[in-house]
Amino acid sequence: MPLGDGTGPTGQGSRTGRGSGRGAGRGRMGGDRPGSGAGGVCICPICGEKTAHAAGVPCNTLHCPRCGTAMTRA
Repeated sequence: MPLGDGTGPTGQGSRTGRGSGRGAGRGRMGGDRPGSGAGGVCICPICGEKTAHAAGVPCNTLHCPRCGTAMTRA
């Protein structure tokens, strides 16, 4: 502990390395995004029309049946 702060030599000791810190182990996207997964809905950002999300089909490839705008994931 060269500075007495508990970190030890450079790159060693506590509070170093991967997996430390806030949110560690929750995955690449944080793991708590609502609407992710096979379920959920696609929604039109203009008129608010909602359709069921189909697995494997991104919402932004679908067009709103009411106004024709690209849908987004909700």
